Amino acid sequence: MSEHSEVPVAPAVPVAPVESVASGDAVEDVEPAVPVGAFEPPYYVAVFSTVRSAEQDGYRETNARMEELVKDVPGYLGMDHAQTPGGLGITVGYFRDADALAAWRSDAEHRAARRRGRAEWYERYTLHVAKVERSHGFVRPEAEAEAEG
Repeated sequence: MSEHSEVPVAPAVPVAPVESVASGDAVEDVEPAVPVGAFEPPYYVAVFSTVRSAEQDGYRETNARMEELVKDVPGYLGMDHAQTPGGLGITVGYFRDADALAAWRSDAEHRAARRRGRAEWYERYTLHVAKVERSHGFVRPEAEAEAEG
């Protein structure tokens, strides 16, 4: 494939809005899906794509802890997450610069969670790190008015 060849992309699959998620016997409300907004480039993204294993003991608690911990990293900008019905999970972390991403990568609790993930929670995963050179967003005016009202 030459460097100018287009790579085929799978069509987007529409996803119905989720209003609640069952958690054991309880039902938790889920926030409406809103992507992280566009930032002024350059910045970095870490795209973590996963397929989880059947063993999930402690995963939810560790995941919640990681989501809280990363917020304390100077230069952390936000995170998007999606899960397909087929089991593919994708998390995109946004970081102002390479130093912020390196700080997250080297965090002791995060390193321990990564080791446990490889040992227990993931069948497979892929990590892609990229420098973003262009970024923009769109919000339908009606959606923006609903969010403000």
